Amino acid sequence: MVHVAIIGAGFMGKTHLTAYKAMKNAKVTAVCDLNETQGRVLAGEAGCAWYADGDEMLRTAQVDAVDICLPTFLHEQYALLAAKYKKHILCEKPVTLSLEALDRMLHAAEEAGVQFAVGQAVRFWPEYVKAKELYDSGALGTVKYARASRLSVHPAWSEWYRRPENSGGGLFDLHLHDIDYLCYIFGKVKQVYAVGRKNDVGCWNHVASSLTFENGVQATAEGIIEMPRGFPFTMELNVVGDEKAVCYRMRAGANLEDVASAVRETWLYGGEEPEKLDIDPYDAYQKELEHFIGHIDAGTPITAITPQDVRHVLTVIHAIRTSLETGMTVAL
Repeated sequence: MVHVAIIGAGFMGKTHLTAYKAMKNAKVTAVCDLNETQGRVLAGEAGCAWYADGDEMLRTAQVDAVDICLPTFLHEQYALLAAKYKKHILCEKPVTLSLEALDRMLHAAEEAGVQFAVGQAVRFWPEYVKAKELYDSGALGTVKYARASRLSVHPAWSEWYRRPENSGGGLFDLHLHDIDYLCYIFGKVKQVYAVGRKNDVGCWNHVASSLTFENGVQATAEGIIEMPRGFPFTMELNVVGDEKAVCYRMRAGANLEDVASAVRETWLYGGEEPEKLDIDPYDAYQKELEHFIGHIDAGTPITAITPQDVRHVLTVIHAIRTSLETGMTVAL
């Protein structure tokens, strides 16, 4: 049994608690949030104690792992605190905004001998898992091109999200999902070029990136987090081989919160007739947390996303930002 402390009782903290409650090898034993009302509600749902102070919680509660579901600018502080108490760490994405902060977090976890994972849920999203399986198996033939897109209205979660120094804006919080997945499936990026627009407070909330991978694959990714009011959260993936192509599209409610009613379709092209794939729409967050808990419980290294993966993806995001700001192609 892995005893988990959730730090942050907002939307993602609630989402993660739902997943933990469905597991037999995990139990949420503590909830930490400065907002007492919010924290006590989530702790009540978990049947555990609420703490306002993370240090007190990690000193006194029975905890094996922490799940950091806080605003991005607080991630480093609590990851370092968890490492201090030798607790395994799952941190929501984006892990942090700077490579220097990430290196401090990874170093602290390594020194403490604890595992460090980042919640890149798209790696566990059923249709994206299927696309990777098709690519890895060679069923698509030789893949030369891929396209990923993610479009959303601006989240209404909190005012902190609107500040680039706190959230990183759409580039770090939304576009990163597709950059991470493309790196997951195709490996290391060789160079990037990007165009986009900043909003009035300096967030890159409209981004279109072109990536060249070391294996020769070309990919483009589009991320917009300022779609007009009422626009459904939409994500798309097309992986095109010289024999077949797999194409996925999902349209949900605003900010992905209404995913249960989403319209999602995956098609495989290249056979005698287009084939609509029947894919179980399981909960990607559930799978992500089961992977984390399973490896903690077994004492084995987390495989779905490694510290090296996390650092490479953040390096690519920084290269995209440099390209946005300079108008130049950036080599990694």
